[in-house]
Amino acid sequence: MIRDMVKIDEEKCDGCGLCVPACAEGAIQIIDGKARLIADNLCDGLGACLGHCPKDAILVEKRSAPEFDEAAVEVHLKNIGREPLHAAHAAPQAAAPAQGGCPSARVMSFSGGGCPSAQVQSHAPAAKEAAGEAAGSRSSALRQWPVQMTLVPPTAPFLKEADLLLAADCVPFAYADFHKDFLDGKALLIGCPKLDDGQAYLQKLTQMLQLNDIRSLTVMHMEVPCCSGLLVIARQALAASGKEIPFEAIRIGIQGDRK
Repeated sequence: MIRDMVKIDEEKCDGCGLCVPACAEGAIQIIDGKARLIADNLCDGLGACLGHCPKDAILVEKRSAPEFDEAAVEVHLKNIGREPLHAAHAAPQAAAPAQGGCPSARVMSFSGGGCPSAQVQSHAPAAKEAAGEAAGSRSSALRQWPVQMTLVPPTAPFLKEADLLLAADCVPFAYADFHKDFLDGKALLIGCPKLDDGQAYLQKLTQMLQLNDIRSLTVMHMEVPCCSGLLVIARQALAASGKEIPFEAIRIGIQGDRK
């Protein structure tokens, strides 16, 4: 029969794996570093995975293919340890990633899975100091995975009602107390405006701001000129989102001082 089917352009695909958890049927897996449709009868052709691909490597085309087989999907999901199809469609954000997918794309929230912004009180620096926590034995303030902008889907649960911190890759290395002073209680995105795809970042950040009730946006960038591109991306995304969100820009020197 002729029906809509997902097609993956392997030339464009970089194997990031964002499409794997986005496919409720588990029809896509990362094989040999590329996303592949493992069986035509597992694909419903609706293209839920399209919006999660940062490289625009996925499209829907009409072609000859066997009929979508929901019973086969249920068996397949059970075999790979994922939720049944009806549960995945009811709560797509909670769907577990397919076994064999890229671990870097597995969306997780720590400390009970709550929104990072809800952890501020229990993980506040004052509470840590009161407990006598010594330098070198501090707990990580990170409350989610992934953190790289390319790998975070716009609908990641930890973005909901979050205080969002967008940091240049070099910032946590330069600023010694990054976790204590800036990360605590925030959802984190990291990226490099010089080496990464700025346009893809702009589109994704705009989606994040539109789809989630972001409470605040903080951008941390290095003092080197190229790093200011992260500020440009953030401001353009804010404007494109059409939302009024508290915004703060923080510049860090290459020797770790706050400018």
